[in-house]
Amino acid sequence: MSKLDTTLVKNHIENIKSEISKRIIGNEENIDLILTTILSRGHVLLEGVPGIAKSYLASTIAEVIGLDFGRIQFTPDLMPSDITGSSIFDAKKQEFKFIEGPVFNNIILCDEINRAPPKTQAAMLEAMQEKQVSVEGVSMELPKPFFVMATQNPVEQRGVYQLPEAQLDRFMIRINMNLPGYKDEMKILQSKREKLIPDVSQAITKKEIEQMQDLIEKVQISDGVLDYIARLIVRTRFIPSLSLGGSPRASLALMMMGRARAAMAGRTYVEPDDVKQLLFHVVNHRFILTPEAEIQQLPVTQIVETIIKETDVNI
Repeated sequence: MSKLDTTLVKNHIENIKSEISKRIIGNEENIDLILTTILSRGHVLLEGVPGIAKSYLASTIAEVIGLDFGRIQFTPDLMPSDITGSSIFDAKKQEFKFIEGPVFNNIILCDEINRAPPKTQAAMLEAMQEKQVSVEGVSMELPKPFFVMATQNPVEQRGVYQLPEAQLDRFMIRINMNLPGYKDEMKILQSKREKLIPDVSQAITKKEIEQMQDLIEKVQISDGVLDYIARLIVRTRFIPSLSLGGSPRASLALMMMGRARAAMAGRTYVEPDDVKQLLFHVVNHRFILTPEAEIQQLPVTQIVETIIKETDVNI
């Protein structure tokens, strides 16, 4: 694949979205964000009430892009070995044999991740960050590409374990999924009238996904855009209403996702607008409001809008 052949990326993405739209009504922006994160080698946290197709969206994307899919239902009694796998004794061969857990897939759906205890949640940390798992002192690489999509219900708080900051920071973005409006609700009903689960076709191969991921790292990003990213993130650390702003991992996420967004648009360079449109999704789960801001119910969207407004683009 040519270094600047981003039109191929654009065409692939359009084909992928065309297939996904056969099942998923609306959510165009969320689908764009998820595909951007996959190309950036990141992970996504989906937040929304039950019944808005979070799990359905994850399995559909896996089917369309031709990747192996594994689903983990997080529950209070889930153990780390239920995720990573474990060794069992083979009586015939008189030896232990390792049985891979669901984490050994390309796309992992962690359904209701905040229902599992911290010890089990922590089992995902190494997998998400290092792309490997350690079982019984042995490290094993996970398949490539590797992408985690986790869901959590923001409304129901009984029997849940809030994700710690270290776990949240492993997600490149957090997407808040909303209930559909009337028009989309009607489209959903009409599309399911004849067949509840419409057929979709594989639009791309695993190898082509990896090629696109490699190409993303070659998309041009000027010192001026890097300067803009750095000033945006550093500014978040001095906001009076925030006790914790963005980390360097947030800066890297903006850089990588900016490159992916540019390539998906058929461009070979990142624009400041790419960064502006991604900023909220990259930082909204990394911010910790001060007690005073929480009492005032200060929206994070307002904080991000103010940061963008007060940060000049020097290009």
